[in-house]
Amino acid sequence: MTDPQVAILMLALFIFIILLGFPIAFTLMAMGVGFGYYAYYDPSRMQSVFDNRIFDLFVNQTYSVMSSDVLTAVPLFLFMGYVVERANIVDRLFTTLQIAARRVPGSMAVAALLTCALFATATGIVGAVVTLMGLLAFPQMLKARYDVSYASGVICAGGCLGILIPPSIMLIVYSATTSVSVVKLYAGAFLPGFMLAGLYMLYVIGRAIVQPNIAPPPRDEDIPNLTTLQLTGLVFTSFVPLAVLILAVLGAILFGLATPSEAAAVGSLGGLLLALLYRSLTWERLKESVYLTVRTSAMVCWLFVGSWTFSSVFSYLGGEHLVKEFVLSLDLTPTTFLILTQVIIFLLGWPLEWSEIIIIFVPIFLPLIKHFGIDPLFFGILIALNLQTSFLTPPMAMAAYYLKGIAPPHVQLGQIFKGCMPYLFMVMIAMMLIYVFPGIALWLPEYLYGK
Repeated sequence: MTDPQVAILMLALFIFIILLGFPIAFTLMAMGVGFGYYAYYDPSRMQSVFDNRIFDLFVNQTYSVMSSDVLTAVPLFLFMGYVVERANIVDRLFTTLQIAARRVPGSMAVAALLTCALFATATGIVGAVVTLMGLLAFPQMLKARYDVSYASGVICAGGCLGILIPPSIMLIVYSATTSVSVVKLYAGAFLPGFMLAGLYMLYVIGRAIVQPNIAPPPRDEDIPNLTTLQLTGLVFTSFVPLAVLILAVLGAILFGLATPSEAAAVGSLGGLLLALLYRSLTWERLKESVYLTVRTSAMVCWLFVGSWTFSSVFSYLGGEHLVKEFVLSLDLTPTTFLILTQVIIFLLGWPLEWSEIIIIFVPIFLPLIKHFGIDPLFFGILIALNLQTSFLTPPMAMAAYYLKGIAPPHVQLGQIFKGCMPYLFMVMIAMMLIYVFPGIALWLPEYLYGK
């Protein structure tokens, strides 16, 4: 076999192994070192079994990941999100929005989506948002006689907004992978993120109007009888402190007052202060937040170590060049190439999670998007939108599994999948709008930072 054929075998074998359920990060590292040993084997300089350049590469890649300034923001934003999640702020926010939207068709679904969108700006952790809203809003919607599929789709789709709306962890990972400014990515994702949330709300309201039986209006006895002053006070105590924290963090990043890492550090401190303000910061909750932050950060970092080792060996063997030659031989236009890559990413989202797609497959596309003259920032926003579907489509559909894990026993996984399907079309509509009107993604970063 030629080296490029070995590289393709390496990629195919990797996909097969992870479909069997092996851990992604360690599979990448093992295959990178294993195939790398073959790629860098030089009998003329071999003094021992460990005298191979792959081990130097592995150590250097590990050091590069651990010293990355961009990735420093990951644990800080994670800690901020986990602290805010455990500060009982979200349940106050949901209650407030539910009362404020009580006259809107599908009011509880609208309140849940608004809460998810706002909470997404405080954390990019999809599992945390879906689980928390599944415990908080889902039982209330079922108690209010909402259709199970309708309510399930709201929680799953709303909970996934965190990988698109800043401060998205996914965008930090994309930035580290492609060297695109994370600040520009945040600016570019801001409008598309809330546009997608708006499309979701239009769907749930429209569906509630057309089929009122799936989202019955709340009964008068279920709505607290609050005066305007009381409602204003509730909004102030539940919404304003979180809004100030979010604006301080995102504003500092977008207007260049702080780097993402510095803003994330301020956000972590702000999250702790909010938890103290609401008297919900306990030693146990603090330990949980630290543990979950370390665990998730370690997963991201080892994924980078494994993927960069794997990608380096794949490229050294000529796999990247072979893929590029094949795509160029198809004589695609930039438009058809863009459509093809988004279809591939959509299909990869069925068996894989977003982290594997960003870290492993996006680097393969990078030389090609340069060839076709596609803005990597624009490409990243399309991917961030597209990857919403990776959490909603079986067999992975992690959002559905998160919800199933905490849902009442009578809620079937098939009902959750059914509820998720309409939101896939909303994502596709959002992608079409951004492709037709690229200014939705590019206007804000160009206005703030120039072209």
